[in-house]
Amino acid sequence: MKEIAYSIADEVFTAFPDYVRGVVVARDVRNGPSPDELVSLLREAEASLRENLGTCNPAEHPRIASWREAFRKTGVKPAEFRSSIEAMARRVAKGQELPSINALVDIGNVLSLRHLVPTGGHSLDDVTEDIALRTAAGDEVFVPFGETEEEHPFPGEFIFAEGKKVLTRRWSWRQANHTLTLPETRSIEFNVDGLPPVERSEVEAVCGELEVLVRRFCGGEFRREILCASQPRMSLAQF
Repeated sequence: MKEIAYSIADEVFTAFPDYVRGVVVARDVRNGPSPDELVSLLREAEASLRENLGTCNPAEHPRIASWREAFRKTGVKPAEFRSSIEAMARRVAKGQELPSINALVDIGNVLSLRHLVPTGGHSLDDVTEDIALRTAAGDEVFVPFGETEEEHPFPGEFIFAEGKKVLTRRWSWRQANHTLTLPETRSIEFNVDGLPPVERSEVEAVCGELEVLVRRFCGGEFRREILCASQPRMSLAQF
């Protein structure tokens, strides 16, 4: 099997020197519908977030405001394109429940809500090229989740991409069809994103919780890394 590299480009850390991304790779997992116990954890995380937010505007929470400012800095209007964590928090704050998708997706949502730290996965089953968080050239291809029409990122936009295939646009906004986490997913990588005020130690802790929950509900073999300005690359080789 070809070795696949995972990297974060220098320009990301030039703009956001304190940014860290935890990466948890799990192989030989058994995904499927979430058992009642896991759905209960999701509902508990929703209730806890509502209690913590109270009547506050989610956009004003420091852990969401930091993403709004990061979007502005990269040329994205946060009122038009909300980060994944803000969109999720707003939905839950309104009293809505997140749908239970499957065990791996639900685990990411549980931890996103518990910590207000973006935590999401990409299936590795069909990934064959190097992947990177980087700025776009503008000729990459993105097919949004649930759609069939191709679109292109604007030059300089932060994208998470496999070669020329965009997996997530606008850093932490919308995922593509290509690496969706499906019931049949057997290999997956989770990204845990930390912008100040979230510190490296909490990203590490969330990665630890993530591994515990995936092992508990899906089994598998695991590897964890923290990518940062001093260590921006890792290998996704089999282990």
